[in-house]
Amino acid sequence: MSAVWPVSRAAVRRRRMQTMVIGVVVLLSTTMIVVALGLLAASSGPFDQAYAKQSGAHLVASYDRSKVSDAQLTNAGQSAAAVAGPFGQTTLDLSSTRIMGIPLSLVAVGRADPGGPVDRLNVWKGRWADKPGEIVLNRNPTDSTGRGAPTVGSTVTVAGGQRLTIVGFAYSVSGSADAWVTPAQMTSLKPTSIQMLYRFAQAATNAQVSAGQSAVTAGLPSGALVGTQSYLALRAIATGEPNTFVPFLMVFGWLGLAVAVLIVANVVSGAVVAGFKHIGVLKALGFTPTQVMTVYLAMVSIPAIVGCAIGTVLGNVLAESLLTRAFENYGAGGIGVPVWVDVAAMLGVPALVALSALVPALRARSLSAAEAISAGSAPRAGRGLRAQRWLSGTRLPRAVSLGLGLPFARPARTALTLAAVVLGVTSVTLAVGLGKSLTTYQTAASRVGAVDLAMFGGVPDGGAPPPGEEAPPGAKLSDAADEALLRSTPGTSSVTASQELDMRLAGTNTDLRVSFYRGDFETLGFRILDGRWFDGPGQVVVSERFLRQRGLAVGDTVTLQAQGKSVQVRIVGKALYNSGDEVLSNWQTLALVAPTMRASLYEINLKPGTDLDAYVKAVQAGDSGLQETSGQDAGSFVAIVLATVVLLTLMLGTVAALGVFNTVVLNTRERRRDLGMLKSIGMTPSQVTLMVVTSMTALGAIGGLLGIPLGILAHRLVVPAMANGAQVAMPAFMLDVYPLSLLALLVLAGILISAAGAYIPARSAAHTTIAEVLHNE
Repeated sequence: MSAVWPVSRAAVRRRRMQTMVIGVVVLLSTTMIVVALGLLAASSGPFDQAYAKQSGAHLVASYDRSKVSDAQLTNAGQSAAAVAGPFGQTTLDLSSTRIMGIPLSLVAVGRADPGGPVDRLNVWKGRWADKPGEIVLNRNPTDSTGRGAPTVGSTVTVAGGQRLTIVGFAYSVSGSADAWVTPAQMTSLKPTSIQMLYRFAQAATNAQVSAGQSAVTAGLPSGALVGTQSYLALRAIATGEPNTFVPFLMVFGWLGLAVAVLIVANVVSGAVVAGFKHIGVLKALGFTPTQVMTVYLAMVSIPAIVGCAIGTVLGNVLAESLLTRAFENYGAGGIGVPVWVDVAAMLGVPALVALSALVPALRARSLSAAEAISAGSAPRAGRGLRAQRWLSGTRLPRAVSLGLGLPFARPARTALTLAAVVLGVTSVTLAVGLGKSLTTYQTAASRVGAVDLAMFGGVPDGGAPPPGEEAPPGAKLSDAADEALLRSTPGTSSVTASQELDMRLAGTNTDLRVSFYRGDFETLGFRILDGRWFDGPGQVVVSERFLRQRGLAVGDTVTLQAQGKSVQVRIVGKALYNSGDEVLSNWQTLALVAPTMRASLYEINLKPGTDLDAYVKAVQAGDSGLQETSGQDAGSFVAIVLATVVLLTLMLGTVAALGVFNTVVLNTRERRRDLGMLKSIGMTPSQVTLMVVTSMTALGAIGGLLGIPLGILAHRLVVPAMANGAQVAMPAFMLDVYPLSLLALLVLAGILISAAGAYIPARSAAHTTIAEVLHNE
């Protein structure tokens, strides 16, 4: 076998175009496969590992201190696998403390130590609080700490004048609190609730966590449970970003791998046919049939292994970047792709490529030396003569009829090329549909264009700005007077007043942005997907992401806290928007928390034909403090996804075009004598180019017709999977994005791919001189 290696290396160097095609195709396919499998395999691993290491709580529960005792909670919690608590809990008002990185309010819990059977805390800087007057803040070790950020030794002042010194930073993977103090300190802070932390024997699903919650709250007084936080909600948030990318990366990865297999099979098959004489010479020199087969397999495997190695490295870099960014908030830095993914890629992809080359390599093995040399010097008569003769009898231009007949001469090669074009059209169809669905969704979810004009009306909290900050320009009239002014200005169609308030979801350390609406809020462009709009106090509308991340459903009740008040609200509807931390409600609900707060934003729709500039001037003539502000922004996420999809589509389209390029090169080399004869009887170079390009564009048209249905099917599978990974709702109408006019254009995608791949070798063949062809013959 010592002679096999130098012959294989010589074959790789001699067939540079084929080597490049194989290497590039395998590199791109391996990169996409490694990223997709790496994200899929590791998407939840870092979170689960961090949770197990710290014995994170499966359920964090907050109870009303006035309705249940510590002893009752301890007895009820015996059904859990592990329990920690009861701990006193309160919300600290830090509005008088102005330290960057510390919010205006903190959920504080009284704990004697950071250990325990549930939610063991990682005190990564400083020490634990061991006496009154000390506090430990919850901060992730991976968070950056710039100038002005809190440090050990800094002090904070809570409402009432108590000063607490920061003695350390700890991290809770359960997100059970913002800060911790000693139990004695908590007593002096007058806790308003009690925290319990539970771990259950079975907690893999929402149903199991709910069953555990029912068991630990059985027998407790009605209304004692204020709020809960399931670890599955934290897990959903952690895995949301990587899971969004997995579906389309998987599809494009498998498409790329399929195209790679087809092109490799085509390349090796063409190499065998074009190298008949080479095979005969090798066998005449003493190479055994197995050695000849090995030469052809090595010729494919060398660029495949190189491409696979580079693709694996690139895939690891991309996947690690995505995973590290997605899980950095859970103390899991430096996340990489599991080893088995790299091993599977390094072994599986080259093996699959070699397997695709096995059939044509076996053909090279079976040829005898005499047969191979004879076939190489005197090719057999072309096939598909019946189809070519029928086409020659049509009224088509001669160059076109000859071009349409060329694919029938090599049916196996034509089938492989057609399959590559079909997959290329499939990827284009999927990309176009994906782009339209995401754009439609983002426009609807962000309410882009739903409101004609937005005007800022006052200081958000209705009072003085924080110390050291300048108040923004505010309205001169009262809230009611401003709304009346807007409604009475000519051209007004609808007016909606709104205010935002940061509120805490009881039982968690999650801050929510609650938007309260008054007026014609049904004209704001929100789409109700389930339930209804609010029509009374204590009602809210949320997003699909909000429900999924917290294991809730329409009809459930939660407690919101702000400004020292708590209000129970019922989820009455699910609307189409992106945020998982935003809640929509009405003015009656705001009155339960902050009855004196005024609206800060007015969103106005105008009657058709109303001049916007004139309208703004008319409004400001009545209240100069009303300022026009920017409307809704669609955000950058969809743009990032679309850029990724377009890049992947161009890659696959280029790869498919390279497959066509390879086929045309092989065809024109085999038919050099025929081309020379045609040119000798008067065929011009432009007619030769037209003939060769036509032979491939016909395949492109057929590929378009076959690839479009596959692309639509892939779109129907990928978009819902992406929506599920992103924890958003994708209405069915957003999947119907293929009008007939677009389908007609998509057929051209296959033609363009084929024509692009065929043009350069066609031009090269057209400009080959007759003398050169006859001399070679």
